[in-house]
Amino acid sequence: MAKKCKCECPECMPEWLATFGDLMSLLLCFFVLLLSMSTMNAKKVQEAIGSLQGAMSVLEGGTQTEVSRNRIQKATPVQKTDETAQTVNKLSQAIAEFKQFTSGGKGPSIVLEEGEEGFFIRLPADITFKPGSAEILNEDSLLFLKRVALIINEYLPKNIEIQIKGYTDNVPPPPTSPYTDNWELSSARALSVLKILIKDGVSPKQLSAAAYGEYHPIASNATKEGRAKNRRVEIWFFAKKKNLQNEIPKSVLDKTK
Repeated sequence: MAKKCKCECPECMPEWLATFGDLMSLLLCFFVLLLSMSTMNAKKVQEAIGSLQGAMSVLEGGTQTEVSRNRIQKATPVQKTDETAQTVNKLSQAIAEFKQFTSGGKGPSIVLEEGEEGFFIRLPADITFKPGSAEILNEDSLLFLKRVALIINEYLPKNIEIQIKGYTDNVPPPPTSPYTDNWELSSARALSVLKILIKDGVSPKQLSAAAYGEYHPIASNATKEGRAKNRRVEIWFFAKKKNLQNEIPKSVLDKTK
């Protein structure tokens, strides 16, 4: 009977290492699949980073980006506090619900954007006002503004200022409009939103209004879609700088006294 030859190969890897390698490959594929099926929300990631910044005192607090170069009030950045983060989340939910329960989608929709000195809600005029009008008759828009007022009263810090800004396209108001030009129309629309917020309980001390007419477009007025984007009202939230009067330089008349 011939003896069975046992070949020993020192260069071959151990049997357990092959099993371990297969296990690691399967785990890698598993986590790659999990990552591919997940969704990344940049806003939530930023909020999580902001909360860690304050809790661990390692990174600089509050990410800041540009909001507006043409503001009429001097403002300081809105700090990333739990209150402001909660306000942004609640406003985002309100906007999502508005889009879900209305038949929008054919034109510009309500959006919430963040910047260096705060954040703002952009309301397209086409879903809020009739052409050449500053009266809000749309029930969905009125309910949305009431929801915004409730969120402001419940979550927004009292040191945050709210400014309503009105904008138009470059087309003059129709002859049937009570407003002679786009300055009057944009001003009336901003004041209309402001008065609704006051009616729904927002403190007038936090509110102000501004009109920009046709001179601050965000899209080209050469197309119908661009003009629809330019017709808008924006609700801005920012922290007003304290002791502003102390920083105003004295005029020549003050110096002669």
